[in-house]
Amino acid sequence: MSRIGKLPVNLPQGVTVKVENGNVVKVKGPLGELSQKVDPDIAVKVEDGKFSLERPTNQPRHRSMHGLYRALLNNMVLGVSKGYEIKQELVGVGYKVEAKGQILEFSLGYSHDIHFELPDEVKASVFVERKGNPILTLTSIDKQLIGQVAAKIRSLRKPEPYKGKGIKFVGEQLRRKAGKSANAK
Repeated sequence: MSRIGKLPVNLPQGVTVKVENGNVVKVKGPLGELSQKVDPDIAVKVEDGKFSLERPTNQPRHRSMHGLYRALLNNMVLGVSKGYEIKQELVGVGYKVEAKGQILEFSLGYSHDIHFELPDEVKASVFVERKGNPILTLTSIDKQLIGQVAAKIRSLRKPEPYKGKGIKFVGEQLRRKAGKSANAK
């Protein structure tokens, strides 16, 4: 049995869930609205202040879909009620980022600046402390989209293992390598 799929999802104050056309679930809250198409075999039941998902059989496919859609819908409920935030740090001499509306302008040690356009659902802000690394903060209601955007930004200059220079998530532990050692003869 899927333990995650069996758990009901509690709806916070101000969040509503509607099932349309049999398998499209729309979640509306104070921060926005999200929708997710659910497999037709999985039934979504909405009752006072919570909703749950049920599967028809115990087949492995139905069990996996049960837990998957419960997790996706729970992420949507959390997104429209609280939102998601990802912080990234630019480590390296001269590494900078500027937020100009929905366009981020990176200086990452290449011969040119990189212009990165954000989707409309993702908002960015930059915080630069004196003698500190610039910190880029991404906020959105869609967990999947913000994670994908953060991974794409990180891929512009991945942290290297010797000095740790690059774009990393705040709090991320990097595996560092020792580097060259001089041979004494």
